[in-house]
Amino acid sequence: MDTGDSPAGARRRVRLAIRDARDAMGYTQAQVAEEMEWSLSKVMRIESGEVTITPNDLRPLLGYLGVGDRAVVDDLVQDARTSRRRAQWWDDPKFREHLTPAMRLVLQYEAEATEFRHYHQNIVPGVLQSAEYARALLSRYDELPETTIEARVDARVRRGSQLVARLGQVVFLLLLDEAVLRRQVDPKIVGAELAGLLQLVRRGLITFRILHFGAAVPPPLYGSFELLTLPGDGTNNVLYRESYLMDEVIEDQASLIRHRGIFEELWAGALDEESSIAMLAETVDTLGGSPDTQSRTDPTPRRKSSTRRGKT
Repeated sequence: MDTGDSPAGARRRVRLAIRDARDAMGYTQAQVAEEMEWSLSKVMRIESGEVTITPNDLRPLLGYLGVGDRAVVDDLVQDARTSRRRAQWWDDPKFREHLTPAMRLVLQYEAEATEFRHYHQNIVPGVLQSAEYARALLSRYDELPETTIEARVDARVRRGSQLVARLGQVVFLLLLDEAVLRRQVDPKIVGAELAGLLQLVRRGLITFRILHFGAAVPPPLYGSFELLTLPGDGTNNVLYRESYLMDEVIEDQASLIRHRGIFEELWAGALDEESSIAMLAETVDTLGGSPDTQSRTDPTPRRKSSTRRGKT
């Protein structure tokens, strides 16, 4: 997909342009809200990507922020139109009311990303979770009502189906700490989850490594993270981090560069792919796992891309 045709990419360019222009002028979000006669929450939600901005609102805002170049304004107005082109399943109130703003943003990026780099310390990443595995994990959050749990389980399954349908066309590098294999939510559920993952790995749809307990490179102390590369020249990246208490999307270039370097260092220090697959298969055999085929899309095997193997 061309960058100019990407709703998520277009929305990102508009909100970053607004934020950068506001910072350059030295204005606060409150000052922008007062000048434009908007609520402060509207400005905050536009800049965070929670909502889009209409072309009619964007033009006077750019004028106030000192963006006068006709070509730049026209490009951003076109991006504003593109970003509002169509609604997606995550915009449905069934999901919107139960997903965090950061997750709704990540869903947009996942639908268009060309490269995925995931490092996870404790669990299989959400985008690859089966319904049973996701439900077992989310049920441990005592503060979540059952309706929220079920909506999030459904969202994870939809995310997975959306991704798996594209595997083989996109780069997906998955680095799991060995603890993911050893920590037991429930042996039967974990076994089925890992068996499903093993299927995808053996078919060459995911490039996979394990950061084993004996690795010389220690895992980062701040936890798991996901790097997504959007359509473009390869520098259009976003970072997603999730913990028990919060999740966040980070677009700061210094953070993106640092995390890419961390990923490459950990990847190089992990077991090679053959050894990683052998360890995963041994764990599946030990747990007696068989994949949960009802909650996964099972795409036709695709030819491996030469850019996917052993690259970070």
